[in-house]
Amino acid sequence: MRPVLACALLLMLGAAAPSPPTLSPLAFEQIAPAGTKMPRFKVDAAWPTMPDDLLLGQVSGVAVGPDDSVWVVHRPHSLTGTDTGLAQTPPIAVCCKPAPPVVRFGKDGTYMGGWGGAASAPSVDGISQWPASLHGIFVDQANTVWFGGNGKDDHVVLNYSADGTFLRAFGKRGETKGNDATDRLGNPSDVHQVDGMVLVSDGYVNRRVIGFDAKTNGYKGRWGAYGKPPIAPTRQGAFDQSHAVDPSKVANPKADIFGDIVHCVVPTKDGHVYVCDRNNNRAQLFKRGKDGALTFVRDLAIAPETGGTHTVTDIAFSPDPEQTYLYVADMMNGRVWILLRKTHDVLGAIGRVGRQAGQFTWLHSIDTDSEGNIYTTEVNTGRRVQKLVFTGIE
Repeated sequence: MRPVLACALLLMLGAAAPSPPTLSPLAFEQIAPAGTKMPRFKVDAAWPTMPDDLLLGQVSGVAVGPDDSVWVVHRPHSLTGTDTGLAQTPPIAVCCKPAPPVVRFGKDGTYMGGWGGAASAPSVDGISQWPASLHGIFVDQANTVWFGGNGKDDHVVLNYSADGTFLRAFGKRGETKGNDATDRLGNPSDVHQVDGMVLVSDGYVNRRVIGFDAKTNGYKGRWGAYGKPPIAPTRQGAFDQSHAVDPSKVANPKADIFGDIVHCVVPTKDGHVYVCDRNNNRAQLFKRGKDGALTFVRDLAIAPETGGTHTVTDIAFSPDPEQTYLYVADMMNGRVWILLRKTHDVLGAIGRVGRQAGQFTWLHSIDTDSEGNIYTTEVNTGRRVQKLVFTGIE
């Protein structure tokens, strides 16, 4: 047996039992007047647990399923040879190898398995439709899993069963036909299914939201900023993460068009939809009509003076029937903003830029479970998923 593998075996055999949750304080700024009640959180520094030989790369999406299991998508290609010594031939270290691209955890952080990769996706004209760089994830009430991609040629949204069986796709790898296309996408960033409609934020090449019928897969409509026709110029070439911190890019929270990263589409229980216009440091709120059409309601600027990677990357809600609180992920400032959804008043913010538990590096995606806990993910050099434990309203 190779020495490094023997060491790995000894480490696994001698591994200690999981320790109880370790809850740590979060950086917190109260913005509302003193005495205003709002949700409070601590971070579970021990969540999640991973198998001893697996490692996550950039974690680009998180979604909580109807059973409160937590799904993430990550980017195995973001790991380097120094991360994956065990996967080399022959192995050059005791650890690690990339986890499957789609991973499922229990609420307690237990690893429940994973699946995905080029071989799991259908081929069209001999080309696997699996994205080169996964982006966003959503799990619907039937426990099926949806995601897209923002890598080169990733112009597809895929839908799978919970066990990793392919169900359907929207778009086609390698083909994007601009904002007017009704059967092609342009680096879709996020997807949700609501009231018989599949909504896609489309995304890193196109600058729009597009809707499809959830039963027939047929086209339903497309919308740009303010609900107008999506006429913004499309991105030329694949998105390059190394150029994301560009001081020449100035946010305009009142721009007539979406910026060049339409980053999320998140419906509410009461017939509204939030769209993340990341590089303009804003979300736009829309009302869903009976036919699924989106009508503009208002802009929601978040830290509008912020530059770099900018702010609004994802949105989630408190789990009460009224979805009283709105949580907004802010990439550049490493914060989760807490708003009162009825008025959109900013109550406070949790987190800061950093690498310790409860801090964030390239905060990317968030979701909540039925108990009000928040789950967050980080890309670039962050490469992790964290659990922020809801401790009450104070």
